[in-house]
Amino acid sequence: MADKTFFRGDPVRGVTVYNVTVVLVEGGMPSTAVAPLEVFSTAGVLWHEMRGEEPAPRFRVRTASRDGRAVRTAVNLRLDPICAFDDVESSDIVIVSAIGANIESACTANAALYPWLRDQHARGATVAGVCAGAALVAEAGLLDGRPATTHWGVAETCRHRYPAVRWLPERLITESDGILCSGGVYASVDLSLYLTEKFCGHAVAVETARALLLETPRTWQNGYAAQPPETVHEDTRVREAQEWMFRHFTDVVRIDALAEHAGMSPRTFARRFKLATGETPMQYLHRLRVNAARHLLENELKSVGEVCTAVGYDDVAYFRRLFRRHTGSTPRQYRERFGGGSSETVALDGRVPHH
Repeated sequence: MADKTFFRGDPVRGVTVYNVTVVLVEGGMPSTAVAPLEVFSTAGVLWHEMRGEEPAPRFRVRTASRDGRAVRTAVNLRLDPICAFDDVESSDIVIVSAIGANIESACTANAALYPWLRDQHARGATVAGVCAGAALVAEAGLLDGRPATTHWGVAETCRHRYPAVRWLPERLITESDGILCSGGVYASVDLSLYLTEKFCGHAVAVETARALLLETPRTWQNGYAAQPPETVHEDTRVREAQEWMFRHFTDVVRIDALAEHAGMSPRTFARRFKLATGETPMQYLHRLRVNAARHLLENELKSVGEVCTAVGYDDVAYFRRLFRRHTGSTPRQYRERFGGGSSETVALDGRVPHH
């Protein structure tokens, strides 16, 4: 299979290369297959090429369909895969591209996918459904009991068809135990960058985004790249509190009021929260805010003071200390390294200007 993949350059000694399989589905949205191909195929490559450096590919990408034959998409475009499902022995990441709005017919047309998806996940693959493609992951039974997102236009259909799934269509990305979903067609870009960061680290994800002139990945509709709430626990009240904090972390958050809303004393709430998530409620809140600040520093031309206010703090000195504690750098140093306005800006012709 090595000669039948999208792989730009040669593997670099000491750099792990991950296998990605993008599933082409009948009647699907072609951009949700092509965008992941572009993101994963350029990770570790395009940024280096633009800087005149040796590329260090991070992903070996292939496309697959049920029988290895071309699939028809929803926009009168045929996509020709590299291989069939049965040709894929193993994969680190499996991306299920989006289907159209007719969930029932799409689920019938792609019936051969489900046992293969279950087998890939059982072998350790991270499985991700893009947009309405989350319905195919749900049809395979992999989303039962887990959080999931999808396009708002099919959310109610999915709720009725898959009642065991915890549907959260307000999210751009959900993740639980190696199963991910993204909402909206163009959230396939966010999902791909999110997985690039998860597998290769933050620097590679930021470099890939900047090389493609993209923002770093969002996970919530407000555009902040805050970390999704921890979901691998069974404490429903703590999970509800996490969801509330995730939606309101820019507001004034009183932990005692949150505990009261959860029907617990502050001490009991703090104990159960730490037991379920490994963090105190305040540590969790700070992490949400710092991750949101990271996204703003990477993508927005806001001052450090404006970023501080935007994520819920009113003391800039305190925010600077907290940010450094979480990231190892000051907000200014972080922007210089990862921000689009960095002192090391790549020109349109691929050269790095000298200062």
